[in-house]
Amino acid sequence: MHIRVDHHTSYEYDRPIHSLIQLLRLSPRNHDTQTVRRWQINLNVDGTLKTGEDSFGNVTHMLSLAGPLSSLTVAIEGEVETSDSHGLVTGTPERFPSRFYLRNTRLTEADAEIMTFARDTAADGETIDRLHRLLSALYANLSFDAAATHVGTTAAQAFAAGRGVCQDFAHVFIAAARCLGIPARYVGGHLYRSDGARVQEAGHAWAEAYVDNLGWIGFDAANGVCVTDAYVRVSAALDYLGAAPVRGAWSGIANEELTVAVTVDQARNQYQS
Repeated sequence: MHIRVDHHTSYEYDRPIHSLIQLLRLSPRNHDTQTVRRWQINLNVDGTLKTGEDSFGNVTHMLSLAGPLSSLTVAIEGEVETSDSHGLVTGTPERFPSRFYLRNTRLTEADAEIMTFARDTAADGETIDRLHRLLSALYANLSFDAAATHVGTTAAQAFAAGRGVCQDFAHVFIAAARCLGIPARYVGGHLYRSDGARVQEAGHAWAEAYVDNLGWIGFDAANGVCVTDAYVRVSAALDYLGAAPVRGAWSGIANEELTVAVTVDQARNQYQS
């Protein structure tokens, strides 16, 4: 599939700020089922982007701006060619052994309720079958609700509420998998939706779990499916904070207004292998 992504993040300040620094994880990289055909980051102000990688192998850009600054727009525009591998993810940079992804974080720690749910749902059987049972159970028992949670909501809080956004579905899946001894990690990116909804409020998130003799497999609990060629993989880490598209800080006395606009569509360009 040929997917085009337009992702605009805009900041408005009611008073000019003195300076701003941001770490961006907005650029995908190639792996066995994903080829970046074209990708660029544009700013509405003069600035420089220093390209690098974080400890997980995600492509990063460091943005530093000196004020006075009243607004900033970071605009992403690009095209990615993907192929379906039935959820299997290969060819990604792996900086750590799979067991590293058993490590809990504040956002992904399983409480007693998640532990009980995981064991009741997927205590026995082949690992891949257990993961599919977790996927189906979470999709059936959690409701998508964009107003129910925020970026700091933990897996335990979202599970207790029974609702959340794709980030929360991913965190609960990760927490449940890890307490069963299955390595799992958070993935951020984009989804070309089958319902034709091109304009979206934000990027997408899902989880990957490690299965011996197979490798990493993508599970999207918010949609109850394994990852397909409709997904553009951008970043991965232990949880949302490690894979967040933008993290940063600014200096000054002002109120900030954030607007995010995302469009994910099929690209018109066709590429020859």
